[in-house]
Amino acid sequence: MTATQQGASRGYLFFITIVAVLGGLLFGYDTAVISGAERGLQAFFEGAKDFEYTKFLHGFTSSSALIGCIIGSAISGLMAGRLGRKKSLFIAGICFFLSAAGSYNPEFLFFEKGVATKGLWVAFNLYRVLGGIGVGMASAICPMYIAEVAPANKRGKLVSWNQFAIIFGQLVVYFVNFLIIQSHKNDPAVVEWTNQIGWRLMFGSECVPAGLFTLLILLVPETPRYLVMSGQDSKALDVLTKINGKSVAMQVLEDIKSTVVEKKEKLFAYGVLVIFIGCMLSVFQQFVGINAVLYFAPRIFESMGMGDPMTQTVLMGIVNISFTLVAIFTVEKLGRKPLLITGSLGMAIGAIGVALADALPGVPGIVGVLSIMIYSASFMFSWGPICWVLISEIFPNTIRGAAVAIAVAFQWISNFIVSSTFVPLYTWSPAFTYGMYAFFCILAALFVWRLVPETKGKTLEDMSKLWRGKK
Repeated sequence: MTATQQGASRGYLFFITIVAVLGGLLFGYDTAVISGAERGLQAFFEGAKDFEYTKFLHGFTSSSALIGCIIGSAISGLMAGRLGRKKSLFIAGICFFLSAAGSYNPEFLFFEKGVATKGLWVAFNLYRVLGGIGVGMASAICPMYIAEVAPANKRGKLVSWNQFAIIFGQLVVYFVNFLIIQSHKNDPAVVEWTNQIGWRLMFGSECVPAGLFTLLILLVPETPRYLVMSGQDSKALDVLTKINGKSVAMQVLEDIKSTVVEKKEKLFAYGVLVIFIGCMLSVFQQFVGINAVLYFAPRIFESMGMGDPMTQTVLMGIVNISFTLVAIFTVEKLGRKPLLITGSLGMAIGAIGVALADALPGVPGIVGVLSIMIYSASFMFSWGPICWVLISEIFPNTIRGAAVAIAVAFQWISNFIVSSTFVPLYTWSPAFTYGMYAFFCILAALFVWRLVPETKGKTLEDMSKLWRGKK
């Protein structure tokens, strides 16, 4: 390990951040696995004899995990407050693992293997909801955990790594899905294999990172701020010393204790504005429409007539990874607001490009694809990581658990609305759909410009002073 000050260790901070961002990787993996599996899944359940598997039911199946995400994010504040951040993440890891195993073999104990029935459909969706609960908890608690252990001058960068892990998880599962399909590409019965086995392997592959995360989370400490709120000052000081060095740790501990007079304060103790801003950050992150692209990428590229849609999807994943790195290495230099506003305008340009490519006859498909790439890349250096940074740091210590839970619940509700409406809207009019997303992108830029405070360089304890001053 590398010592930075008296007793401080970069290696220690690096290790606990890597473990925490594995939760982000699982978040991305679990939400994106459906993009490769949904067609085989659809064909499998369309073979059921005891019920009709309609497009509506398939839309529900494709997005059922989001119901769990809403539940998981809603209970995350209670879990993080009662059990702590570490134990809550361990429970999330168990949810991920059981969901992956159950989605791979939903027939376990109760149903005949390989026979699609209504009961099996219900069981499969319950497993997906369980995974969604894990995603919802991880989406709220992983950034919170990182923000509460990170030094103020590194917090934005370290929380941004969580978004990198989300996108990396999506890219990994795109590759895994691609390789699973390619493994039987020359098999004459490849369609039948995909419909019976391929989609199972895609879901089951998540067991590997889920098991790793669940075991590794046992090796990291609880956050200093939760330890102080639990009356464990000596343990908090020990963790802070390993991260910051002894002299800095004492000062940080005093700052935490000065803002944690009680374990809890009423949600609106700092006014309505901070809760409103946190919730609207979540709403705008989804209403700009990005997850509709991520979840249905292969179908979108196929509709544009672009060769192998899975190849285009993997390429988009690489673009997403690259531009997330832009945010990681600029967020502490440029600040949160400039990145959000620039990204909003870039997304608006990309969305308008997609709309025009559809509305104007004779436009080559590559124009729509490049516009999608611009749209996605702009999100990845702005709203993707920076929204999570702000949600993790904008709320004062004494209301953070509950406030983050509410903000993230709004995010998943908004995600469900966008994801469940995208297919019918896109089928009716791609131009209108992306024109609407462009409108929300411009609205998001105005919202950030007028209402969101800059938090670059501020400690989490500074948030109490900031919002008390605005009451």
